[in-house]
Amino acid sequence: MSASIRIIHARAIDAHGEYERLSLGIREGRIVHADATPPDGLWDIDIDAEGLLLAPAWIELAARLREPGATHKADIASELRAAARCGVAAVALPPDTRPVVDRPAVVDWIRTRVHGTGSPVQVHILGAATVNLAGTEISEMGALANAGCIGIAQCGDALRDTAVMRRVLEYAASFDLPLHVQPVDAALAGEGCAHEGAMATRMGLPPVPVAAETCAVGQWLSLVEATGARVHFGRLSSGRGAEMVAQARAAGLPVSADVALHQLLLTDAALRGFDTAAHVQPPLRSEADRATLCAQLAQGGISALCCDHQPHEFDAKNAPFDLSEPGASGLDTAWSMALSLLDAEIIDGPQLIRACHTQPLEILGQPAQGLAVGARADLVLLDRAQRAAVDPRLFTSRGRNTPLAGKTTGGSVALSCIAGVIEHESLDAHRLHR
Repeated sequence: MSASIRIIHARAIDAHGEYERLSLGIREGRIVHADATPPDGLWDIDIDAEGLLLAPAWIELAARLREPGATHKADIASELRAAARCGVAAVALPPDTRPVVDRPAVVDWIRTRVHGTGSPVQVHILGAATVNLAGTEISEMGALANAGCIGIAQCGDALRDTAVMRRVLEYAASFDLPLHVQPVDAALAGEGCAHEGAMATRMGLPPVPVAAETCAVGQWLSLVEATGARVHFGRLSSGRGAEMVAQARAAGLPVSADVALHQLLLTDAALRGFDTAAHVQPPLRSEADRATLCAQLAQGGISALCCDHQPHEFDAKNAPFDLSEPGASGLDTAWSMALSLLDAEIIDGPQLIRACHTQPLEILGQPAQGLAVGARADLVLLDRAQRAAVDPRLFTSRGRNTPLAGKTTGGSVALSCIAGVIEHESLDAHRLHR
């Protein structure tokens, strides 16, 4: 049985607003008291959160856990440990494992591995839209749903043609499954690894034009209009792509979108010096794209933030830029760098919570209760005064690959509580009493 916890005198934010004073009582993994007045009674753990910021935990929409198939990079146990320590209460696992999550046996294997870790972090599995993600033969979506998949995805792998795209949407809709896509026109993207612009030209890197994203977004939106199926666009990188999704949402289409945190904090200037840590897909784009992505997140055109967590071993990045593996390790920097969005006045506190907690849960089809009485006690205490440069050597994830190394954070996670269990705390002795 988890310990009972009382948190008093915290400043708090949730999706509805900011609160100068909030105290919580937590018993058996759930919030039993949430009020400006501290709860009475005896508690196993007492925490004085004066000067700290209380918030619901992060919900991550795309985390590669590297199992099955790539345990030389990371594994389920290591990455769920990182998530719990860093204030991430749930992750969505894309289906591009090896073997691909295209049959119930793979879903069952992953669920068994997750259960075996004893982690309180929830793992929501996305099934493959097509067999082996090859883009031709539609997977048995009904069987995947019965096995526990909460949606299907095609990741960045292209479907053969628009007829297959339409059949995927119709089949998914028949099982009430949302489709998660990373929009990319494979023919336009080619072997590109950098944003089509002056930086790629100067460095001699094969480019990925913005049109590779916007053409794909346009195709999917046309098919959503025709079928009424739900689509979530993952990891948008272009301002124009974000505007297209925002316009579709305003017109009432059942679509949503997320943006990776690094796309809001960096541009293709980070590639200077052929820094392979900045090799991500979709690529870091222009300052104009970055500014529009920030604006659309603030305005609600983009629904959610994500880390797009992709841990790699050293050798994966120790190669010429275009031969290195794309992706960044993001769990360890999720909260610390998201807080910097508040400093830059890109979004405010409630907008941040909607983007990293409420909307991701809604996208995953899960209830979003935040800091309300009865909610699962998934929360963080954030210390806005503890700012430091991002140091990958301190990551809990086995992946140390990040383009954000050296960037100043907007604060730190002082306490992570997942399902009522304190998974990490760095509180001063006078704050915590057992």
